Amino acid sequence: MAPSATGDWQPLSRREAWKLLPEPTIHPVKEVRFEKYITPQKDGYETAKSRPAGDAAIVIDYGSSAVRAGWSFEANPRLSVPPIMAKYRDRKLGKTFSFAGWDCYSDTTARGHIRNAFEAGTGIVSNWDVTEHVLDYVFLKLGMNGVDGNIDMPIVMTEAVANLPYSRKSMTELIFECYGAPSLAYGIDSLFSYRHNKGNTGLVVSSSYNSTHVIPVYNQKAMLAQAIRLNWGGWHAAEYLLKLIRLKYRDHLGSNLRFHASQAENMLKDFCYVSKDYDNELKHYLDWTGLEDREVIIQYPYTEEVVVQKTEEELARIAERKKESGRRLQEQAAKMRLERLMKKEKELEYYKAVQAQLVDQTKKETKRLLDEAEVKDEAHLDRIVKDLEKSIKRARTKDLGGEVEEETEEPDFSLLEVPDDQLDEAGLKQKRQQRLLKSNHEARARAKAEKEAEKARIAEEARLDEERRTNDLEGWLEEKRQARLEALAKIKERERLSKDMGNRKNLASYIRMKNIANLASDNPTGTGSRKRRRGGDDDDFGADDADWGVYRDIAVNKDDSDNEDAEENPDVALQNLEQELLQYDPGFTYEHTREAQNDWTKKMMHAFERGPRPFDAESAAQRHQVHLNVERIRVPEVVFQPAAIAGVDQAGVVEIAGDILNQRLAGLVPGVGRDDFLRDVFLTGGNTLFRNFDERLRAGLMALLPAGAPLRIRRARDALLDPWRGAAGWACSDEWRAATVTREEYQEKGPEYIKEHDMGNAFA
Repeated sequence: MAPSATGDWQPLSRREAWKLLPEPTIHPVKEVRFEKYITPQKDGYETAKSRPAGDAAIVIDYGSSAVRAGWSFEANPRLSVPPIMAKYRDRKLGKTFSFAGWDCYSDTTARGHIRNAFEAGTGIVSNWDVTEHVLDYVFLKLGMNGVDGNIDMPIVMTEAVANLPYSRKSMTELIFECYGAPSLAYGIDSLFSYRHNKGNTGLVVSSSYNSTHVIPVYNQKAMLAQAIRLNWGGWHAAEYLLKLIRLKYRDHLGSNLRFHASQAENMLKDFCYVSKDYDNELKHYLDWTGLEDREVIIQYPYTEEVVVQKTEEELARIAERKKESGRRLQEQAAKMRLERLMKKEKELEYYKAVQAQLVDQTKKETKRLLDEAEVKDEAHLDRIVKDLEKSIKRARTKDLGGEVEEETEEPDFSLLEVPDDQLDEAGLKQKRQQRLLKSNHEARARAKAEKEAEKARIAEEARLDEERRTNDLEGWLEEKRQARLEALAKIKERERLSKDMGNRKNLASYIRMKNIANLASDNPTGTGSRKRRRGGDDDDFGADDADWGVYRDIAVNKDDSDNEDAEENPDVALQNLEQELLQYDPGFTYEHTREAQNDWTKKMMHAFERGPRPFDAESAAQRHQVHLNVERIRVPEVVFQPAAIAGVDQAGVVEIAGDILNQRLAGLVPGVGRDDFLRDVFLTGGNTLFRNFDERLRAGLMALLPAGAPLRIRRARDALLDPWRGAAGWACSDEWRAATVTREEYQEKGPEYIKEHDMGNAFA
């Protein structure tokens, strides 16, 4: 029934409200895996051979995240593989195995030998052995494995903006010397994408795997001198997300839960987005209201603990067996008690008979009878008889279900007043025993008196406390508040010290390790206040009580609360103080108590790490879950605020684009103004696929532009494949024929020779 608008309806607390939340959607973590074997496709090569000369080319988009390859006369690339390889030798089989692309994930051993062709975080090819293997793989899958000698097709390859001359030179040598290609042409991937999307004059914003570039283009020609690069891309975003997750779940690093970069890349692609108003959304992202919709739960693999559930009949049979076993044990214990009692009664009868025989006997006969009974003297015999009578009486009383009364008989200390010279050897022994018994008796009496005095003191303090509360309630409450603050300070200090013990660099850990090393040494120094005597090798550790304090110092998981009295234990004291304040202080409510403050519904860290639902530490599934919330907007925001968020000392993409539009392009091209570039701001590259990326860029640029500026932002139709499609459309065109470098030109002018064209880099 819905609550009445006029009734006394109260909103549910967070502890109760989470039960009304729908079941969370759990997303399994995505791992990079081998999908299927790619067979060589000879039909493409046969089609290319059947076309006129110069009307077919191999197009390779050699990117740092994926190498896409295919034929210029086709609409889509035939291959898309990562630029990686793995190579290892199996000593048992005596064979060397080599893998490239996705095939590296098909073999368990190969996964541990993966190498990338690019230097991490850059678009620079650094491993040419991997590059050669990847190109071998590409040409093989394109159906050119039957070609004898050289690759007899022109090649068009993409490269990064301002690619290093050495990198281009090495790639050119590889293509011409290793594969013998007839011609080779390079072009910038983002410009190919702009060309494929019918761009003419505009501003190209390309955010790819390793970097972000803002390139002004006029009449299909890139103005590279005015282009600016931001050293942040998809690889950096994935690494940053991985660091945030590891920091967030730092306790999982020692378990079997492992975080990998490939997992972070999939999380980034599937769950992250650009916020339209980052600061405001971040401020309220962890609010409990609606948090279940903003967070994403990712489930890592785990091993479920199997708990065998028994039926009620099985549980009843087990309970009956336990009862029967308990009855048998009780009967056996009763039988053993009875046997012991009968044995003691027989012993009592025997010793009493011995006592009766000792009446009016000579010393010699008395000694003989005592020796036969294995008794020292008559006093010893009397003590044995008395102990047996007490034991038998106690056992019979216990069997009848009564309470065993404590001994109230006053001990005999009469021999303590007799001088030693008036006692024989037996009397001296008995006197020493009486002295020891008297010491114990007096110690027990003192302890009992101290206990009674302590009870009286506590009762008196309670009476005085009650009087203070009755006569001066406000002053009494102020004392309780101050005592509560002191108890809280003690608890926090204890928790701080406990955490510090895990830090090996602090002073407490340093002293602890020093003490441990000293104890383990063959010649330890004194740990107490005394120093080792010079010249002496005797180990006198423990002779001084202060020496034993070292074991308290080196204890790591000591819990002082176990050794403290109720009044000295700050937890118990705090609980008692809060109970009194709850009872007598109207301004102190349950929300102010430590229990309420430690409630998971009051902790932002719980919302950050575990969301709006309670966390069950016993659940293996929940222990292997990752909750993404603020990371979903924080990581994509770096491209707009690299310095403030990730510490990258560069301007964001909005500031870069604004500087190019407002400063660098002013009066650069006669007759062309800023508005001509504003009418076509083009987004390409995988890092621009975040939701709201275009809207955030539009909002940022509108703040830097005058009112009424004709700003138009559009996305590439396919930010990932359009660079390859643009290169395929450019290949075999008149522009391509003028820009390609033939094998003869390479042999004549060297590997550094390039031809400048609208789609490529300038000579440097």
